Order: sequence, then structure tokens, then C-alpha cells
Amino acid sequence: MDYRKFGTCSVEVSRIGLGCYSMSGAYGTADDIESISTIHRAIERGVTLLDTSASYGQGHNHQLIGKAIKGRRDQVFIHSKSGTIRDPNRGSIAEGSGTPQRMQEICECSLKNLGIETLDVFCLSRVDPSVHIEETVAGMARLIDEGKTRFISLSEAAAATVQQGFGTHTLTSLQYEYSLWTRDPEELGQLNVCRELNMALMAYAPLGYGFLTGMVNNPGAQSDQDTRQKFPRFKEENFKTNRQTVAALETFAADRGVTAAQICIAWLLAQGDDIFPIPGCKNRLHLDENLDAMDVQFTPADIAQLDQMFPSGAAAGDRYPPGGMQRVNR
Repeated sequence: MDYRKFGTCSVEVSRIGLGCYSMSGAYGTADDIESISTIHRAIERGVTLLDTSASYGQGHNHQLIGKAIKGRRDQVFIHSKSGTIRDPNRGSIAEGSGTPQRMQEICECSLKNLGIETLDVFCLSRVDPSVHIEETVAGMARLIDEGKTRFISLSEAAAATVQQGFGTHTLTSLQYEYSLWTRDPEELGQLNVCRELNMALMAYAPLGYGFLTGMVNNPGAQSDQDTRQKFPRFKEENFKTNRQTVAALETFAADRGVTAAQICIAWLLAQGDDIFPIPGCKNRLHLDENLDAMDVQFTPADIAQLDQMFPSGAAAGDRYPPGGMQRVNR
């Protein structure tokens, strides 16, 4: 495993992190025993960066990680998001989710569920349009003073919002969807602003929620409990176009003796030492496949070919449904 300084903080973390979202049933039934074994295997292979959220499984994810890291707290760097307010009729709501009071409550609840005293990074999941970002960040900064988190960060924020928040208190990172078929951080300015401010960019969904692995061969949900049917790129009207693009990626990978997933992760690593992909998985088989992407090396011609294969706008369909798209790049 390779390690790099994580943004503005002095801590070095693994270049590839572990996204724990799918361990709480997002893409079908999860297995707690296998998930814990996966976290242990990740630690054994040198992974230190774990990404989670208070909203994953409504606390289940934190409790699971807490069990997995018991006696190993000093071996991991926990990046935990705040989640947003959940309404039975409206679903996830950003308004009111970023108040200083709520950030305090969520941070304390996260610590309790994880069974730890301090988060490494506490992250605002989505910018709250009803609260000035300076107010939210100031509230998060107080949690540093109280010893409840070491560092703070943002997720899915616009470049200008990152700059405004950073003006209130130093932010260590920005989490944003970034992959071969989601180049938004390049095009919308987040990558540039992170580099101007010396922040890390955590690239979530580096495998396109599994689509880019080549394992998605039918549109919509992939199991009875899968949430991916809501994503436009998985829908019938976009599926064929996207599957054809991924088929070309599979051929590119096979010609090099690796998998499509490994190409996707290695491509992100090649974008700079300040990029930290956090592929999600819930079993050791996929974990090992993802981590072996560290061994993939590209030539300039390879990078050029991938850029040609995945130009801007290559994916058919938005990355989120309309309501979700209104809450990103805020």
C-alpha cells in the first residue's frame, strides 16, 4: 500500500480507502460477519482510510465498524459524514441538516455508535441551503475544540462553497463523486480549488456504483433490496449505451491482464497523489481485487485511450435523479 498526506492535515493515509456504504444493505442483503472480516482484511493489507456516515443503515454502519475496529482504533483513520434529515414522505432532506446544533448531535451520536472518543474527520454530507456554509463550518470547528473530531470536511460542495467554508476554518478534504464517467470535479472546479487550498479529494463511487466493473448486465435494481434502480444511468433508456461503453473498458482491461474495476481505480490514482479513491465493497474477494489496482501502471498512451473512451458526457443519464442533482454542487 502507498500512503500520502491527507489534505491539509499532517496524517498520511492509504491511497485507496474502503467505502463502507454497501455493508449496511444498500445494494442488497449484507452479511455483518463477512463485512467485519472485510474490514479486518483491509487493515491487514494496509488500508487505513475508512469512509462511513451516520445515515448508513441509520446507525448500523457505525455500530458494525465499531465492532470491527475494537482493539484496532489506532490502525484506522475514520472519515464520517453527517447524513441528512430523513422524512418518511420526502426522503433525504438537506434543509436543516447543516445547523450547528444538528452537527453537534450527529457527531456525538456517531461517536457513541462507533464506540470511540474522537472522529478523525467529520464531514458535512450535503450543503444545507437554509444555513450559510460559514455558520455550518463554524459549528463543526467547535467540535474540534471539544475534542470530538480532529478535522472537518465537506462533501458534494461547489468550488465557491469550499472556498467560503475554508475561509471560516481549515478543511482537510472534499468528498465528491469522481470516476471515468463522472468527471464533474474536473469540469466544475472542485479539483482546482482543492489543489489551491491543499485539500485532498476523496473520490467516491469510483466504480460507478458497480456499473463500471462490467458486472451489471441488466438495467435497474440488481437484487430485491438494491437501491440502484433510482439512478438514471441504470435505467432502461440509458442502459444499452452505458453498457456498450463499459464493454470497451472491459476489453481494454483484458488486454492488460487486469479487471475493469482495477483500471477505474488505477486511473484515479494516476490523476494525482491528492486523489483518494474509496471503492465500496462488502466482501474480501472484491476488496482484494480493488486493492490490487495499486499494481496497475499506465503509459501516456493508455491514459489518452481512456480519455478518448470516456470523454466528457460519456455516460448516458445524470448520476442522480432530479431531486438528488439539485443537492449537489451547492
